Amino acid sequence: MSERNLLLEIGLEELPARFITDSINQLASKVQNWLSSHNIGFESIEKYSTPRRLAVLVMNVEERQEDSEEEAKGPAKKIALTETGEWSKAAVGFSRGQGMSVDDIYFKEINGIEYAHVKKFIKGQQTADLLSELKGIVLGLTFPKNMHWADLDIRYVRPIKWLVAMFGSEVIHFEAAGVQTGNVTRGHRFLGEEAVINTPEEYEEILLGQYVVADAEKRKAAILSQLEKIEEENGWVIPVDEDLLEEVNNLVEYPTALYGRFEEEFLEIPDEVLITSMKEHQRYFPVKSQAGELLPHFVTVRNGDHLHIEQVARGNEKVLRARLADAAFFYKEDQKLKIETALNKLDSIVYHEGIGTVADKSRRVRKVVKLLADRLEFSPDVKKAADRAAEISKFDLVSQMVYEFPELQGIMGEKYALQKGESPEVAAAINEHYMPRNAEDDVPGTTAGALVAVADKIDTINSFFSLGIIPSGSQDPYALRRQATGIVQILIEKQWNITMETLIGISLNLISEDGIGKRPSEEVYLELIQFFKLRLKHFLQERGIRYDIIEAVLGGEIGIVSRLVEKADILQAASTEAGFKESMEALSRVLNIASKKDVMGEIDPELFENMHEKNLYEKYLELGMAAETGMDMESYYRSLVEMKPEINQYFDNTMVMSDSADIRENRLNQMAGLAALIMKLAKVNDIVLK
Repeated sequence: MSERNLLLEIGLEELPARFITDSINQLASKVQNWLSSHNIGFESIEKYSTPRRLAVLVMNVEERQEDSEEEAKGPAKKIALTETGEWSKAAVGFSRGQGMSVDDIYFKEINGIEYAHVKKFIKGQQTADLLSELKGIVLGLTFPKNMHWADLDIRYVRPIKWLVAMFGSEVIHFEAAGVQTGNVTRGHRFLGEEAVINTPEEYEEILLGQYVVADAEKRKAAILSQLEKIEEENGWVIPVDEDLLEEVNNLVEYPTALYGRFEEEFLEIPDEVLITSMKEHQRYFPVKSQAGELLPHFVTVRNGDHLHIEQVARGNEKVLRARLADAAFFYKEDQKLKIETALNKLDSIVYHEGIGTVADKSRRVRKVVKLLADRLEFSPDVKKAADRAAEISKFDLVSQMVYEFPELQGIMGEKYALQKGESPEVAAAINEHYMPRNAEDDVPGTTAGALVAVADKIDTINSFFSLGIIPSGSQDPYALRRQATGIVQILIEKQWNITMETLIGISLNLISEDGIGKRPSEEVYLELIQFFKLRLKHFLQERGIRYDIIEAVLGGEIGIVSRLVEKADILQAASTEAGFKESMEALSRVLNIASKKDVMGEIDPELFENMHEKNLYEKYLELGMAAETGMDMESYYRSLVEMKPEINQYFDNTMVMSDSADIRENRLNQMAGLAALIMKLAKVNDIVLK
């Protein structure tokens, strides 16, 4: 079968850099799915994206759809045939509707019932006759934000300015958003011009001649290569932030790296401020010495060639100088701010209209910190540092620097706290209480920082849940999922001996006392438990734990988070051991029979009728006592598994549901007691045994 290459390019006004990567991946995926669903073979799809275009080049697309055979289901046999065995009107109508005759009908059983079926041959159409359907893909792309333009009804990320659609040397004709397809693309906005594409495979080369590096990966490689050259020529180190590199790459079509300098006096400002100003506001790469010290230089990437590059560098220096002058002023003014004055200002800053001010929240977090520190029996020094850190953790929010650079909250708090005489432990905790800030970030290093971080995050989550503001689908405006994941990570790392249920309860009680929300606390509590179970489920999935083992360990209380993860790891490892299936079956029998007992009563050994009841009871007492004295989870698992012979012998020789009410009740109590110990490991009857 002959083949041609396919090109589809959507030309747009400049796209927001953060939308480009997802948009081109979406376009490529939709084209691939369309070809596959239409039985059109192809070899590969190449992606091209710049601020002004999204394009795919599909190599070796077959000229015609593959022929196919389709099975169609008709009426049941008793309807398809009359009582005399003749074809019914229903059967005749079914076959004609499929373009076949009753001679083509055969019967096939589905769920015990025979149905009429026919197989029909479908000859593949010419690919060229179908490609106008690509219009649906162009208009079907989705974006985080859209806009209207002109008098069109369409909503799209940016106005469509041109469309290229070609199958081999032929143009695929369709119109979208008032734009007709053609074979004319546009080059760099200032350096290039319109260019005719004769065949799809010329696309990348033609654009390069118009000062457009269309392949995003090649463009990124070019940027990195130019940065490395600047490093070598000057003996510098240019730290490359991947997010910044991705953004810069999606801001340019023809990248040219250049560097400039700023006055050394600005180096008196904290490095974090300088770097944030360069990266977040100007999209510049900072420059460091071989020893890691920040230098008074920056590197930026121009969307153009080397012409007048020195003048461009001077212009960038002028813009950055103004930014840094502002930062220096803010930093100097913040030195005058006293912590107590800043705290007083927090009383006038509304955190959320339903939750109160930032000061209200801080006071509540401080109470949570105290309760947690007491319950976990930390040292007086840790308690003192955590209390002070909780008290002043938000003071830097009223600083001019954080107002200008919100991403520096906590970071500036630590620096200002040290300048104002706070201890290193307190200052570090102010910064750490925002950690982990993202999936790649570390958890707090200090105990005080971890305490304030957990208290602040649980207060935020519980407060919004109390208001009925709960994440759903992709909607999570207050990043509650991220904060819950942060709590989970901290509890696992620190291995604190406190259950998730207790942590939620402590915070929820204080929120209730403050009159936040009108929902019943019991309802909110249950929702929070499920919310954290879902976070733990995702965490365990990323850890590679089997889905059924995840369900098993989350089948009861969450308990101590680090122990829950340990239980999942133990069951995952044990699941490949010989005898695992038999052990879990034995434990599951106990859980299944115990489910008949709502409330556990006293176990009376005097009512035992055989030695097997007694043997199992002794094992139950032995394990219960060992668990109370602090048995590690691996040993606990092994002890449960070692009870398999006693459990099996018990069931082989004991009828739990005895005719005697007293004996039946006693045996159910024994099962319920043992089930409670098993549930401390997991709801093992949720484990799929093969």
